[in-house]
Amino acid sequence: MPIFIDRRLNPKDKSLGNRQRFLKRAREELKRSIRDRIRTGKIADVDSEHAVSMPARGTGEPSFSDAKDSGRRQHILPGNKHFAPGDRVPKPGQGGGGSSPGKTVSEDDFRFVLSREEVLDLFFEDLELPDMVKLNLKEILAFKPRRAGFAATGSPTNINVGRTMRNSHGRRIALRRPKQEELDAIAEQLAILEAEPRSAAPVRQRIAALREELERLERRRKRIAYVDPVDIRFNRFDAQPVPNANAVMFCLMDVSGSMGEREKDLAKRFFVLLHLFLKRRYDRTEIVFIRHTHEAQEVDEETFFYNTQSGGTVVSTALEEMHRIIEQRYPSNEWNIYAAQASDGDNFVTDSERCIGLMDGQIMRLCQYFAYVEIIDERESHIFGTTDNGTSLWRAYSAVNQRWPNFQMSRIANAADIYPVFRQLFARQPAFQKSA
Repeated sequence: MPIFIDRRLNPKDKSLGNRQRFLKRAREELKRSIRDRIRTGKIADVDSEHAVSMPARGTGEPSFSDAKDSGRRQHILPGNKHFAPGDRVPKPGQGGGGSSPGKTVSEDDFRFVLSREEVLDLFFEDLELPDMVKLNLKEILAFKPRRAGFAATGSPTNINVGRTMRNSHGRRIALRRPKQEELDAIAEQLAILEAEPRSAAPVRQRIAALREELERLERRRKRIAYVDPVDIRFNRFDAQPVPNANAVMFCLMDVSGSMGEREKDLAKRFFVLLHLFLKRRYDRTEIVFIRHTHEAQEVDEETFFYNTQSGGTVVSTALEEMHRIIEQRYPSNEWNIYAAQASDGDNFVTDSERCIGLMDGQIMRLCQYFAYVEIIDERESHIFGTTDNGTSLWRAYSAVNQRWPNFQMSRIANAADIYPVFRQLFARQPAFQKSA
């Protein structure tokens, strides 16, 4: 009978199995809490523990009990003042009404803390990320294999020939393995003696002794291998954390009147996912928020998502503001620059042409990766089924996409559409483009 040993560490003062069952039962309530946190909190807060409050009535354990409306029971009701033998006793109704204020003791909300891994699991569930991507995003530290001596076992590709031959040479000396020169010398003496036409008895005895010695040395040479399995050594590698470089993430968003709460919520989920990706790869990650209407400005996160300012749409102002900030604070030789832009795509045709010039001439030469998401209504998803159709900004960025491999663009109609934007990014590291 197989035996399974669960070596996972249990949380403090709590059974791991009980916790997992509770999280499964209260999953919808927890997902709602995570969505509220993303909507009202900061982007960086998603990658941390989260305290959840939920009604205590939803935390009860299921149990078996006797049905009140069926079966036969025999029991005594002491102190009966209302019924006589033969009276019919009404059965209690199904459920009960709410109590009047002030006559019952209310139950406090049940409060507990979700770990960072549990928060990310619930967040990724809405985005429909593959399991491998979820695992990669949860891993914060970056590791690189480094030489750590030698090992007696390993992959054939890691054989260290120099150390193997060194061990072989020492073993052959210790075991006195006959050298080829010794065998050649005996064979030469034997050939000289055998070449004499008439050999005396002492010579024949010498020939017999040399033949016996040659056979003995050959047998010993065969028994002691030139390279034995015990001589083989492999290069050993240990995964050691490596110091990560700095990264800055530019969040650009159109805040014109057509960008409502739904569009901003989808944009925020997209920004959260990119932030988690960068935090996994870089030890220090900064976020710069740039919002724009007909003019652009750098703002804090609260203003970026919740300020009610509105106006027209001139996308090039956001790109110019981004380039100005890079020149002042984030030199490309010291920072890995990433950008994510969210918009509904409405823009003047002349300004879209200016955006092409800014992207080709300045922005894309500095960025490791630039992702543009166009947020559309779900009812419009079948209309924009191909990349040829789209707004003026979409058509302009399509030309940029053909020239720069570190540029990615996609349309988003709901939360499940966010992951395809990152599919190419996870598949390989985009090449860093420099000017010719």
